Amino acid sequence: MIRVTVDSNIFISALEFQGIGLRLIAMARSGSIRIDTSDAILAETIGVLRDKFHWDAYRLHFARLELLKITHRVQPTQTIAIADDPDDDRVLECAVTAGSDYILSYDKDLLRLNEFAGIKIVTASDFLLFWPHL
Repeated sequence: MIRVTVDSNIFISALEFQGIGLRLIAMARSGSIRIDTSDAILAETIGVLRDKFHWDAYRLHFARLELLKITHRVQPTQTIAIADDPDDDRVLECAVTAGSDYILSYDKDLLRLNEFAGIKIVTASDFLLFWPHL
């Protein structure tokens, strides 16, 4: 099974816009992939949905529960400080701890790394484009 860590924007794309992240969630539900996450990634996701998209507490609660059902949650065991944005470091920490094969993101700073600790960093679109051949 392919293991992926997604950044909060992928979750937000799925939950707010029914975007590409929704396909990844469907793949996780079916057992095709494992989505790795951490409390920091979930907190950022929920915070953006609350602050930027004005989701109420009830909707946020059930979104969090749904994400917890379909993801593999880890507690990072090391601190990484290489990115300009600490939120990007939290994504790297999650991926390393979980042993993810890929990090999926549209964040330019993460994508610039191409790879970290043997974990490929690609856009969700590229991952899905090459999915059958991974």
